[in-house]
Formats: sequence, structure tokens, C-alpha cells
Amino acid sequence: MDWFHREIQLPPFPRGFHLITDQVVRATPEISALEIGLLHVFMAHTSASLSLNENADSEVRKDFKQWLDTIVSEDFPFRHTAEGPDDMPAHAKAILLGSSLSIPIYRGKLCLGIWQGIYLGEHRDDGGNRRLVLTLNGKKA
Repeated sequence: MDWFHREIQLPPFPRGFHLITDQVVRATPEISALEIGLLHVFMAHTSASLSLNENADSEVRKDFKQWLDTIVSEDFPFRHTAEGPDDMPAHAKAILLGSSLSIPIYRGKLCLGIWQGIYLGEHRDDGGNRRLVLTLNGKKA
């Protein structure tokens, strides 16, 4: 079994959900040499999240944002407000969606469903660059 580790920095994204599958795949070209394996993707931040979901219709991303903004309202009386009104709601959204994904690899490709993509959930108005830690393990073909 071979192990690979890489950290990548994503550029700032506006608040919402953004497909980052291509950036992750480009950053791990070793995937193409694996017969079988596992890619672990970790978001090294507390106010952004990772998830897998619909990658075809951009309206889905808008619906996710609207749904999550309704569930975690900035009008809620949060106590942690030192970093601005969007900070604590961003933490709450990140804890709901999670900070890591494990994706199987088979015959040199991520085993994503036909309509699945990797999402960065940016939950702040100005979250800045986001760092991903990519850990890849697998058996070469």
C-alpha cells in the first residue's frame, strides 16, 4: 500500500456551496495509478464544511444555502459574536455538515455516484482562503 499526503489552498469563495471536485482530483494525480484505495479530504477550518451531493444543477447549491440559512439563522441569539454576526452561525453550519470526507477509489477513479460532486460549504461572508488536507492510500494497479 502506498500513502500520499498533500495540502492545498483554495481561493476565497463567496458564502454558499461550491463544487471543488476538479481541484481535489488535480491535486492528487496519484489516484490514476491506483487499482483500489481511499481518499480522505479534511477541511482545516471551523467555519466551512465539506459534503458530497448533486453536481449537475446549480439550483441545488442555491437551495442548500437557503435551507441552511433558514435552519441556522443569524437572528438566533448566539453569544459568540466577537468575530462578527456570521461567525457563530458558520460554526453551527460546519458542525452540521462536517469537516471531512472519505471517498473510495477503484481503477484509478474516485467512486462517486453519477451526479455526485465534492462541495465546499463556505459559511462566512469573507472566509478567505481555505486549506484542505488530502490523504490518499491505495494499492497500485
